This record gives sequence, C-alpha cells and structure tokens, in this order.
Amino acid sequence: MSTKERILDASLQLFNEQGERKVTTNHIAAHLAISPGNLYYHFKNKQAIIFALFERYESRVLDILQVPEERALQPLDKLRYLQDIFTGLWDYRFMHRDMEHLLLADAELHARYRAFFRLCLNQVQQIFRGLNAAGIIRISEDDIASLALNTWIVVTSWFSFLRCNLLSADVDAISPELLRGGIYQVFTLERPYLTDEYREAMNQLQQQFVPRPQWLETEESAEESAEKEQRG
Repeated sequence: MSTKERILDASLQLFNEQGERKVTTNHIAAHLAISPGNLYYHFKNKQAIIFALFERYESRVLDILQVPEERALQPLDKLRYLQDIFTGLWDYRFMHRDMEHLLLADAELHARYRAFFRLCLNQVQQIFRGLNAAGIIRISEDDIASLALNTWIVVTSWFSFLRCNLLSADVDAISPELLRGGIYQVFTLERPYLTDEYREAMNQLQQQFVPRPQWLETEESAEESAEKEQRG
C-alpha cells in the first residue's frame, strides 16, 4: 500500500474514533510513524485529506447505486442498496457527524458535495423507476422525484437525528445497530407505493430493521424496559 493510501486509511480511522476536529496532521503522522514533512508531501493540509476521503466515499456510494441493465430489480436489490449505503455511512461516520462544519470550512468540498447530491438523486430516481418497472411499486414520475428527495433527506439526516436525541459527546454513542434503524424508516417511505404482489415480501425485509427506540424513551419508560429485560 502506498504512503498516500496509508495516510488516508489512518486519517479515516482517527477521524471516526476521535472526531475530525480533535485530529491534526501531526496526530496522523505520529500514528503512522512518519514525519509531518512526509505527510505534507502527499497532502498540503488536513482539508486536502478530508477532500480525498470524500472522493473515496463519493465513488463508493455512486457504485452502490448502479441499476443492473441485464435484469429487472428484485426486493433483495432494495435491501442490498440500503444495507450497503448505511454501511458506508458507518464507515465514513465522521463526515455525517459534522457535515455542515466540513462544508462551511471548504468551498471546494461544498461544491463537490452539491454535485454529488445531484448525481445521487438521479441514481435514486433510476432505482425507483426500476422498482416501478418490475412491478414492486406503482408510482408516478412526479412522486418518484419527491420520494427520491425524501429518501435522501432521511438517509443523510439519520446520523444527526440520533446525535440530537442521544445528545452525547461520546463519539461511540451511536452504534451500527442504531444507525441501521434508518433502513426501517426508508422502507416506510415506500410503503404507500407497494403493489399487493410484493407488499408482504417488502414488509418482511423491513421488519429486520425495527429500530431500538432508545431515543424515543423517557427516563421512566427506559427504566421499565430495563426491568422487563431483567425479568425476561
């Protein structure tokens, strides 16, 4: 693996573990046991590292959202899309913990993100068109545009929703399990458009991701839940 790729891998690990704001280029260099000068040979500053990590993330997401040309979409394709997207959210969670800050700090990154959004929105619309053509959903072209945008909003805002409701400074407060609860919400958005033929199959897929609603419990209900688990 090249030094440049090692820098990106180490930066992603440290940003995820500690939060991007707490990690400096000196921390990254020390983690890799290389000199700061060696790091600066590949990246002029931390913003350049973040931009390169975003490019990695962008490529990964756009690859996930490809629609197969040789066959019709199936229910399990929708499951794969969502699982892979939410795995990507977890793997690059430092971005979604603090996306607004990152974009405000770098105009070039902001422009790249807006272009990425447009590409993703187009791909999500293509997926819904594919599901419609396969008879899994029945939806108008106007509703496809709205559903695609609402899906984007739920997916990209889910991390923020969890953070605001858990309200913890601990970067480990959000687990992969909590994050995957967002998959359930995306399935819910599509429920009104499901055809009778596929409704049961899609509902069964959705039930795999029923969220554990810690963020909705009062202190009293949380204590009651804990007591029930102990008694059970």
